[in-house]
Amino acid sequence: MNQDPRHIRICDFQYDLPEERIAKFPLEERDASKLLLCRHGEVSEDHFRNLPHYIPQGSLMVFNNTRVIRARLHFRKDTGALIEVFCLEPAAPSDYALNFQQTRHAAWLCMIGNLKKWKEGPLRREMTVRGMPVTLTATRGECRGTSHWVDFEWDNGQVTFGDLLEVFGELPIPPYLNRETQDSDLVTYQTVYSKIKGSVAAPTAGLHFTSRVLEALRQQGVDMEELTLHVGAGTFRPVKSEEIEGHEMHTEYISVSRQTIRKLLDHGGGAIAVGTTSVRTLESLYHIGLTLLKNPDATDEELPVRQWQPYDLDPAEAATPTVEALQALLSYLDRHGLETLHTSTQIIIAPGYEYKVVRAMVTNFHQPQSTLLLLVSAFVHGDWRKIYDYALEHDFRFLSYGDSSLLIP
Repeated sequence: MNQDPRHIRICDFQYDLPEERIAKFPLEERDASKLLLCRHGEVSEDHFRNLPHYIPQGSLMVFNNTRVIRARLHFRKDTGALIEVFCLEPAAPSDYALNFQQTRHAAWLCMIGNLKKWKEGPLRREMTVRGMPVTLTATRGECRGTSHWVDFEWDNGQVTFGDLLEVFGELPIPPYLNRETQDSDLVTYQTVYSKIKGSVAAPTAGLHFTSRVLEALRQQGVDMEELTLHVGAGTFRPVKSEEIEGHEMHTEYISVSRQTIRKLLDHGGGAIAVGTTSVRTLESLYHIGLTLLKNPDATDEELPVRQWQPYDLDPAEAATPTVEALQALLSYLDRHGLETLHTSTQIIIAPGYEYKVVRAMVTNFHQPQSTLLLLVSAFVHGDWRKIYDYALEHDFRFLSYGDSSLLIP
């Protein structure tokens, strides 16, 4: 590591983002968005549909196939008070797929809006699901940090919790859009390749891809692989401490298949990441591999990547070749007869971090003083301000529904 980032001051990552530069809605054609190109320090621009022209033949691109769930549930009390229950993370069962398949009961960790009006007793809502009447109740449990345990129960064994969310839930859109969710968001706030339900926010760099861009990449001889990181609401949590040492990163759940790890090895341990969520997952793989090299018998509880783990390595560990770390991961899957690695990451990527897997990235333009801006700065060796000044001066649209960039250091 070049430096310990704990004492980085977040105020050094401030820039002026006028409200009118925040894209409130996407363009009608996803791939008509602008693409900023930063290649070896040189900045230029094109349109996103031309992205395949800039991806070398034989490259490996990695996409996050998570799908945004309708995580916002609204209940009205007898008093008329409106309570919002925002499902953040499955609690019982803790596996996303199993939780969505539950009938009659599921528990989640939730953020609660208008909490002071929900002092006690269950909330109820009646609805119709696939032509059947269902009564859903929500009972508040213990506080867990900034969230609460909530037990959901319903009186129809033919209806799953996933069914309830599809009918009853509202798709969450980023708070900085300052508007209500609209029907159009149900389509436009999902990537065209989204598959695995679990996120409460979209991996927005992927929103620009269309079937024709993906096909052009295939024609170009680009390998494409998918992984899953379920994006949590913590991705929007601002850094409030003066130094980033005081900011606690949120935990996010990742799934990576044996095939994807094998493909990474086939490409010398390097890939082009689509979005910061893919970046965080790919870089976490390296550090999980280091854990396994040090302790091949590590338990599931020892695999999650802690926030500062990459910065606490001794020089010899930090010099471990990427392919060795990835091979250790593959061996772990072999020993346990697993097709997919399921774990979590709390990694913070900030200036001072040395990238191990990601060779280039596609990413949108991020909020001032955000951990995502720190991640970009680390990748472009501190040159983020030149990129953002160019984007502001050349009418690029910012944040989730805005334009994107291809960064090649």
